[in-house]
Amino acid sequence: MDTVIIKIDAGNVSAKDVEEAARILNYGGLVAFPTETVYGLGGDARNPDASAKIYAAKGRPSDNPLIVHIADLDELGGVCGVNYVTAVTQRAEALARRFWPGPLTMILPRGKAIPKETTGGLDTVAVRCPSHPIARALIRAAHLPVAAPSANLSGRPSTTKAEHVIEDLNGRVDMIIDGGSSDIGLESTIIDITSGIPCVLRPGYISIEQLREVLPETEYDRAIVSGKQDADIKPKAPGMKYRHYAPKGELTIYRGSLKAVTEAINSAVKAEQAKGRSVGVMASSEYTGMYECADIKILGSRKNEEEIAVHLFDVLRSFDADGTEVIFGECFDDGSLSAAIMNRLMKAAGYRIVEV
Repeated sequence: MDTVIIKIDAGNVSAKDVEEAARILNYGGLVAFPTETVYGLGGDARNPDASAKIYAAKGRPSDNPLIVHIADLDELGGVCGVNYVTAVTQRAEALARRFWPGPLTMILPRGKAIPKETTGGLDTVAVRCPSHPIARALIRAAHLPVAAPSANLSGRPSTTKAEHVIEDLNGRVDMIIDGGSSDIGLESTIIDITSGIPCVLRPGYISIEQLREVLPETEYDRAIVSGKQDADIKPKAPGMKYRHYAPKGELTIYRGSLKAVTEAINSAVKAEQAKGRSVGVMASSEYTGMYECADIKILGSRKNEEEIAVHLFDVLRSFDADGTEVIFGECFDDGSLSAAIMNRLMKAAGYRIVEV
């Protein structure tokens, strides 16, 4: 397949800019496009064949649901089977008024218009309304809900730049829209509001504290709270059981005091170098000068969590570009985005964490 790559200025988007991309979606094709979180790989959410193409292009397990993107709140009724007198609807509308458009995905009852091929066989559907101008213009121009997981090969770090998407999906999709770098760099927060207690299935830019301002009873899924793979804990979301965000090199995370972490990583670097392996360190700017390693990549300052979030997947992919075999990284346990950052880091590391 020949993939068409186009550039669009996110600050000046017109309907004409996304006209061809919208046509591709209407004919059952796939378009990768930027959102404020990460790049998404879009197809017609109502079309089971388009959803099958998404799974195939990514190499994604077919029981891992796709998130359905809409452009406006009034489109919600077209994708979910919400009865407008239920508690689910009241919760959905309250969250939407506070956080949409934006990086929040809600799990809701599936409407008849959305086939189970899009929802991984489930009777629920994941829905969000992105704030990115290109994403919104594309959905509006296509006049359909867009199923769009992250635009990367399954298991790899998510894509925050068009060049990442091209690296993974060129020749696998019909079009890639280059709209510059993503603003947030982490996927949306996912909350399930279909059961008695609202449950966060994936932490993201919107924290649980913010969600509790709207729905005070909100809790984390037990699989997130455990912070590790546990055979006795069954994750509520099917996608939580799969490998995510992993670089090609083996990543290990270290947790402890500044002195203990840097000493332990420096010791590990020397041990791996003695084996003839290429080694990298993923660090905050405050710690950088304390590491004895030639390949140090800076995520950002510990005083600026948003900077760390934006750079996380880019840094993981840059180690891949270097062919780095072993990677050591720091923990980021403090702050409102720490749950989201550590969720991605722990999965990328395969839950390898060393307490020092």
